[in-house]
Order: sequence, then structure tokens, then C-alpha cells
Amino acid sequence: MSVAGGLHLAIDRIRKVKGKALQIFSRNQRQWKALPISAEERDLFVAAWAEWGEWPVAVHNSYLINLASPTEETRSKSLAALVAEIERVAALGISYLIMHPGSCGSDPLEVGLGRIVENLDLALGRAKRGDNVTVLLENTAGQGSALGAAFDELAYIINRSANSDRLGVCLDTCHLFASGYDFRTPETYKKTMEEFDRTIGIKRLKFFHLNDSKKELASQVDRHEHIGKGCIGLNGFGFFLNDSRFRFHPMTLETPKGKDLKEDTVNLRVLRKLMKP
Repeated sequence: MSVAGGLHLAIDRIRKVKGKALQIFSRNQRQWKALPISAEERDLFVAAWAEWGEWPVAVHNSYLINLASPTEETRSKSLAALVAEIERVAALGISYLIMHPGSCGSDPLEVGLGRIVENLDLALGRAKRGDNVTVLLENTAGQGSALGAAFDELAYIINRSANSDRLGVCLDTCHLFASGYDFRTPETYKKTMEEFDRTIGIKRLKFFHLNDSKKELASQVDRHEHIGKGCIGLNGFGFFLNDSRFRFHPMTLETPKGKDLKEDTVNLRVLRKLMKP
């Protein structure tokens, strides 16, 4: 949800569509420099959250952050931005910070993954607060040199981090599909989630982004579509929604919408109809 006009207004927007899980940006996702959370911002947000109920909230970090960048300057800026992001998330009392692992350009895969591990550990160590913040690595579509499309790449980061106990995964269905993992039939869903469990561990999966895909399986193109209107179709979402392991997992939409939020209302209605009693 948008935080235009104040972070607390995202709560008003999620309540308007009767949502039960929320994702926000803590600051403008397209700029490096950002102010810390003020006491007034914190109090307004916490009060609005309490009025909404004990529903889960996550922050998605800035799209500029790239811990795997081949450029030292970008890595340095990314590290500083991530430290500030962790501190803002902690100030708001939020448990989950979702981030894309990063892109390594033409550098070798393991070099890029190693940079992510190193800089992620540095950020977690340098943050002045945030011991209760769990960083969730979001799987990617594999577009360009983006890392984290394959389960074993996410596992590499988690298993080599000195802070693995503070790391988890946010699974994006559009990215999952675009990167080549099929889950549209009972057989392919079972196969995909068994591979996730074997490679990463189901216990690491904490959050979902439910997005359909404008492009076909294994396209490596990250283009979100409304639920049931893309190449995934309704069945794929039904398997996640009715998997007892994920009954209480937060699931949010990242589909296109206007200011009136009608699209969110429609997408939520479609998803809820897929849920079995």
C-alpha cells in the first residue's frame, strides 16, 4: 500500500479493502538518502496499526539497494541504505524487511553471492537497533543478472551468513513462475515445494507476494498481472492458499491499482473464493 501523506495512512488503505496483511515502503524507494523515523511518525503508525488489529506488516526495502553490485560505490551506498532501513523497520516495531538479493553484472555468480553475504552481515552488525528484524530474501525472476531466482542461490546466502538465524524468504509467485518453477498442477506444485524444502527449508518461508504473471513460464521477465488474468491462472494460487503449512502466513498483492484501490478489492475477492473451508 502507498504511504502517501504519511506511513499511518497505509493502514487506512488496507482497511478500506479489508486486507489482513500489509506491505509498505518506509521511505521513497527510488532515493538513497532518507530520514529516520520521527517519534510522531512512529506514534501515528503504531496507533493506526493497533486500531486495525494484530495483522502482519512488512517493509520492502529500496529498489536501489544492490549488495552484489560490481561497483564499489554502489555497494557502499547500498550498505548504508540497508543499515538505515533496518533501523527504520525496528523503529516502527515491524518484524519483516523484504529485499531483493541484488545483481552482479558480468561478474561470476559466486562472486555476487559472496558480496551479498558479506554486506548483509555488515548491515545487520552495524544497525544500532533491529535485533528483532528478520530480513526476508525475495526470490527473483532472473531478469538480467539478478541473483536469487534459483532456490540454491537463496540457500547459498542463508547458509553462509553469520546471521542465518535472522534470515528468511519471501516467495513471489510471479517471480517463481518467470524463473522456471511451475506450480499450476498438483504434481508441479508438490515438486516445486519439495525442492524448496530440500534446498532452503520450509521453515524459512515467512511471507508471500501473490502476483500473476504477464509472461509465460521461464520467461525471466518480471511483469505482474491481476490474479487469474495472467499465465499462472487460478489453480496455482489455490495450491498456496490451501496448503495447511501456510495457513497463517502473510500474503500480499503487488498488482497494478488506481487510487480508489478497486483492483485490490477484486483481486482479494478472487483469492478468497479459492480458499477451501
